[in-house]
Amino acid sequence: MLESLNEAVHKTKEAANREKGALTRKLGEMGIEVPLVDVEIQFIGASGLPKMDVVGSADPYFVAKIDHRISFVSNVVRNSLAPVWNEIWRIKNVPSTADLAVEVHDKDEGSATDDFIGKFNISLSAGAKEVQIEGPVLALRKSRGTFWLKIDSKPSTMRKKEEFQYLFDGPIRFTRHFSPTVGLFTSSAITTNTAGSNADPGGRSSIHGHRRDSRLYSTWKFVIKAVPLFFRNVHQDWNTKYPAAQKIFGAGPTSLAVRSGIQAGHRMLYARLASNGYGVIDNRMEGGVEEPVSLKTILNAGSGPEGVSSAEGGAGGERIKPAVYTYIISSADDSLRFSETGAAFFVDFASKHALHSNCAQHVRYSGEFHPRPVGGWANFNDSIADDDIDWELVVDNNSGTYAPDKMMLPTVQECLEYNFGCGLAERNSKGERGFRVVVYDREDERLVESREACRNYAVNVRGVSQDDLEPHVHDGEVTLNQTASPNLQETFNAPNSVQPLATPES
Repeated sequence: MLESLNEAVHKTKEAANREKGALTRKLGEMGIEVPLVDVEIQFIGASGLPKMDVVGSADPYFVAKIDHRISFVSNVVRNSLAPVWNEIWRIKNVPSTADLAVEVHDKDEGSATDDFIGKFNISLSAGAKEVQIEGPVLALRKSRGTFWLKIDSKPSTMRKKEEFQYLFDGPIRFTRHFSPTVGLFTSSAITTNTAGSNADPGGRSSIHGHRRDSRLYSTWKFVIKAVPLFFRNVHQDWNTKYPAAQKIFGAGPTSLAVRSGIQAGHRMLYARLASNGYGVIDNRMEGGVEEPVSLKTILNAGSGPEGVSSAEGGAGGERIKPAVYTYIISSADDSLRFSETGAAFFVDFASKHALHSNCAQHVRYSGEFHPRPVGGWANFNDSIADDDIDWELVVDNNSGTYAPDKMMLPTVQECLEYNFGCGLAERNSKGERGFRVVVYDREDERLVESREACRNYAVNVRGVSQDDLEPHVHDGEVTLNQTASPNLQETFNAPNSVQPLATPES
């Protein structure tokens, strides 16, 4: 009964917010301009949060939304009733009448849902704010603590500001997720901290005689800036001519079972956990001037001890690894998601790109990328420090699941260059070099040559095993697929499993 009443109140407030948005649009249609502002919100922290469990404290995080048009999810703070976040959110072209809605939750790892602590709703007027967190309407304790934040705003100046409202403007935030299969061995788990003096240079540890790279059990999510500005309304639908995609996106019960298994794997892989590596890449300096980001910062992000909260991720000693990565740019949240193409959790999944996209009918873009020193891997040797040479990120459209249009490759290039400050200066304020983005179509011979040179260097110089170049599993390991859906592979490999094709979403 109480839950039903609380849900009714929540839906009433949501309806009021929708009506407010509709009114704003109607005013615009009538020629009454609602001023647009660029907003920077600093989420400072909270205090006085209640304990939601009988044992222990709380692992709080929050979800913030502006007019239900754009959202921000904070990191989880472990074991605290007075969490400090100090996280920044910048958004361009926001109606001055917009509201900010924040919900605070207690992360319950191992549970299907997290505990709801409370919420609040405020305007985006500038200034420092101290807000009471409100619990459920009929809760015994209505006040659920205090939340502190600061809002700055200024008039929008973008030329096409009306067209690109609620545009995310940074800073870039990333999370590194470790596959839940990391701990599911007959023996011990993989060590992810490579900073110790006895660590292997490639970030590997030895288990049952196998040298395992923790990166092969990791995936990265980067929330990047201004994606609609570059891609507009262009998306890449799933490839109706690709047999593996037909088995995933078909209309029959077999395809439904395949999708369900892949989606279960996606949820496990991208679970929001306090142990995730996380951090911020903010290349905007005083006065709004931006500087380049090093390639090492991106590819080694979050690779230090768990809970690392800096862009360096504790990876200052790690070298740029010669490896090929599978990536997507999501249509759902405009995030860049990637992991090594040889990642262990790809074993017996129908599609690497579908696993990253959560079986989305379409994505902004997808393919593979790999790093290379200017001049190529064939002309490089490990006596040269990574910081003493210029780097390139080679990006392609090698994705059978979505078969992205090669004509959009320059758009992908521009988007990545914008986000990571490519070409702004030779070095940033830390003395690190920026990098270039190079794009090739999947059928371009230069791509094949560059990719093979990267893999050959990994095997011949860095000692990477041939198995690590493709999805693999060692004896005694439980795969992500088996963990997410024990019957998925049997279903996928069943004869005559191709079903009539579903109509792709527009």
